[in-house]
This record gives sequence, structure tokens and C-alpha cells, in this order.
Amino acid sequence: LIDLSVEAEGDTHIDVHHTVEDTAIVIGEVLATALGDKRGIRRFGEATVPLDEALAHAVVDLSGRPYMVHSGEPEGQQYHLIGGHFTGSMTRHVFESITYHSGICLHMRLLAGRDPHHIVEAQFKAFARALRSAAESDPRTDEIPSTKGAL
Repeated sequence: LIDLSVEAEGDTHIDVHHTVEDTAIVIGEVLATALGDKRGIRRFGEATVPLDEALAHAVVDLSGRPYMVHSGEPEGQQYHLIGGHFTGSMTRHVFESITYHSGICLHMRLLAGRDPHHIVEAQFKAFARALRSAAESDPRTDEIPSTKGAL
């Protein structure tokens, strides 16, 4: 289980971009530190999460190689205000910042959805559940989950 409490301040009177980006970067760095050498974890995780009409699927590999594939959002999603000044385009940017700074490979796919808020919330919940699954202890081994012996 990953439990975070985050407080952030920034130039939100201008826009939320830098504050959101910097927060995502720090979350990525903290995840990388917390996962350490990844000894004894499952490494892979996935989750499909509904939120009303929205359905998001996330697959995570704690490989140490940052990569992100993000697909399936409806045309114009990036322009919608999700809350305050947070637009749909920030969702992808948050995932890019977290994956790059944590060394996580993430495939995020929206399978269904119309409401921009539901789409974003389903994606974050799917990512969180996939990450939790990948970071769980694997009771079968205490080794690093790689044929190379390192991640």
C-alpha cells in the first residue's frame, strides 16, 4: 500500500501547470526512492477501473525504464476544465512526469467515456491500483524481479 500526503504551493495565480508538474516530478522521485532495488516485489500490475460511463485500463512495469503510452481519450479532452484551472491536457502531463522521474513504464488506455471529469478520475484510479499491484510484495521470492538480476 502506498500512502502519500502531499502539500504544494506555487504560482497558481498564473496557472496550475508548474505546480502540478513539479508535484508530479516529486511524486515520481519519491516512488523511485521508495521502490529501491525492487527486491521482492511483483513488478507488473494492471487495473481496469470504471467511473460511471468512463472505463480506464492501466498497465505498469516497474522496470526502471520510463515510458508512457496514453491513448483513447475523446477528441477535445485536452481542452476541458476538470476542476479549477486543471485541464484535460494536464492529465497526460502528470503521468509523463511521474513515469519519467520514477522509471515506470505505463500504458494507459481509455476504453470508454464521455464526461471529462469521469475520464480523468478513472485514469488516476486505474494508475493507482496498477501501481499498488506492481509494488506489492511477491510472497514467492525476495529476489529482484528480472532475469538480469537488476532493474
